[in-house]
Amino acid sequence: MRFQVNRDVFSEAVSFVVKLLPQRNPQPILAGVLIEADGSSLTLSAFDYEASARTTIEATVETPGTILVHGRLLSDIASRLPNAPIEIAVEEDGGIAVTCGSARFTLAAMPVEEYPSIPEVNGSSGVVPAEEFGTAIAQVGFAASRDDVTPVLTGVQLEVSGHTLSLVATDRYRVSLRDVPWDGESVEATALVPARTLLEVGKTFGHAGNIQVAFSGAGDREIIAFTAGNKTVTSLLIKGNFPPVRRLFPEQTDHYAVVNTADLVEAVRRVSLVLDRAAPLRFTFSSDSVTMDASGGDHARASESVDAILSGGDEVTLGLNPQYLIEALGAVKSEFVRVTFTSSDNANKLSPVLITSQTSVDQAGLDSFKYLLQPNLLLR
Repeated sequence: MRFQVNRDVFSEAVSFVVKLLPQRNPQPILAGVLIEADGSSLTLSAFDYEASARTTIEATVETPGTILVHGRLLSDIASRLPNAPIEIAVEEDGGIAVTCGSARFTLAAMPVEEYPSIPEVNGSSGVVPAEEFGTAIAQVGFAASRDDVTPVLTGVQLEVSGHTLSLVATDRYRVSLRDVPWDGESVEATALVPARTLLEVGKTFGHAGNIQVAFSGAGDREIIAFTAGNKTVTSLLIKGNFPPVRRLFPEQTDHYAVVNTADLVEAVRRVSLVLDRAAPLRFTFSSDSVTMDASGGDHARASESVDAILSGGDEVTLGLNPQYLIEALGAVKSEFVRVTFTSSDNANKLSPVLITSQTSVDQAGLDSFKYLLQPNLLLR
């Protein structure tokens, strides 16, 4: 096999396909990138049985063929080669020569015949706007659990209903929800996608125009595919039942406070500096302000107030995890934020607060982002 290819195009393609591979793979063969040269193009693929990435780029192919080479090493080399065309060829001894200008590398070939088949997707599909989908992933993905003890909570649930695709994530202490338009087959479909993979999809495809989303497979090999332009990412779905968290969102939202988002973020960051790790921050929402109070070790204390407008009810005092709140405020994407106080039938149970966007002091936001955060018990 022998081909020549543009250095920047090749470097970007290798970087894309290796991005989803784990840093340490128990099977060395899965650290490889499969390169197939044929006609006037190269197809580069990576697969670790759970996620795959594939892209096709233009190249001048002198001798068609297929090679398997260590992906991260090839990516590191390609990103540092001089600005000149790259030539890759299989030498007589089986080594893989990479030449660019006066730079030359020889890499070991990995056994192509041992590499697993890249999954193909043939199922129901639809299209979502890439920028909106990328934003939705960022708004929801951070709320997924990072604890592998409960695998279903480490994913983001995608739900297709009519012309809407919903993204939902939870780690038991918070729930994040966002809807985006779905243009495609009117099917009722769900897919529990690993949050790590989905977040990478959002970063990679966020400016691609449109993304085609396809569901495929059955049983233990259900997969989902995301395609934009010449790039495709597939992911094995997480098995299990995602908790029915939608029912936690309240229908009535009359008792709420409106606060400037940036002002609240900065105040929370300052006041929480004195908090012990994992301790809640005390919030008091009154008619014209929200006051934050914190006390930590070594008798350190902090307090700060931010302008707020309280509607529909009395003053509220509660404890919130400051980091969870800051992450939610960063996802709101609006100048103001609405903090709604929900009610519960159980008088002994704290009710979550609902966080949504607010375009102005008196006008709710237009996007469908919703975030529920469970308050913490405050020690008196």
